Amino acid sequence: MRYVFLINPAAGKYDRTGEFTQTIRAACEGLDYEILVSRAPGDCTHIAQAAASSGEPVRLYACGGDGTLNEVVNGAAGHANAAVTHFPGGSGNDFIKIFSDPAAFRSLPRLLDAEEATFDLIRCNGQNYAVNICSMGFDARIGTEIGRYKRLPLVSGTGAYLLSTGVNFIRGIHEHYVVDVDGQHFDGNQTLMCIANGRYYGGSFNPVPDAEPDDGLLDVLLVRDVSRATMLRVIGKYKAGHYAQLPELIRHFRCRRVHIRCDRESEINLDGELMMSRDVTFEIAPQSIRFFYPRGLTYHAAAEQGGEHIAAT
Repeated sequence: MRYVFLINPAAGKYDRTGEFTQTIRAACEGLDYEILVSRAPGDCTHIAQAAASSGEPVRLYACGGDGTLNEVVNGAAGHANAAVTHFPGGSGNDFIKIFSDPAAFRSLPRLLDAEEATFDLIRCNGQNYAVNICSMGFDARIGTEIGRYKRLPLVSGTGAYLLSTGVNFIRGIHEHYVVDVDGQHFDGNQTLMCIANGRYYGGSFNPVPDAEPDDGLLDVLLVRDVSRATMLRVIGKYKAGHYAQLPELIRHFRCRRVHIRCDRESEINLDGELMMSRDVTFEIAPQSIRFFYPRGLTYHAAAEQGGEHIAAT
């Protein structure tokens, strides 16, 4: 087994390359491992693809934030010999929050003694992948502008999300879209469209708490055009995943394909990464990525019973 660590020095609030390198060297003595550092956006995708294309069994460690994980996933997708995980160093680290103990991912020895699952991916326009959450509309503008705020002093991942929300709230919160969800047609103004494979984004938003990364379906929320006052009133429920309490405002679908047409070149959020298009197709790519995680954790939607995290059956 080969272990490849892909470090993104631009992730988070400061460059953690030295810290990551020291931890990796201490934990991997005697193993066949390699440490590679990204030099520009997209580098982690190319590095992961090259490592996966070798054909040998390889474990790829995304050392950075959710954007780093997204790049590594895009490089490894479709390669049966490659498995991916997240060794977190970003400000959000949202995808791994589906697991019963996200903090365990910070222990490299536990990631070296890991178990594995095969997850679905969201495929966008046939060539780009997301493992967690995609969005368009108000939400996508918020998510893709977080980077400009997250390096401000004393600003956390959640704080950067809230700052971006405030700026975009002033700009305007809905536009016209034509949306097809597995053949159902919606033509009108929408505030946002959320396409989920994972459950968390934006630091603490959990819009679809029962989304599963391995059920072969997308969980889609369409939030109709609302006023700013209404948005302020319901954003807490959206954040907490109480969409079912707002049927007059939010439609929920479980589907395999979503097609969205826009009046202008529009922002698309792919796990926090920005893409622009006027015509977008999101579809499920079932069982497309091997993902490994600390042994003993669970990741299925959980029920709180007696204060414990219980995996759903």
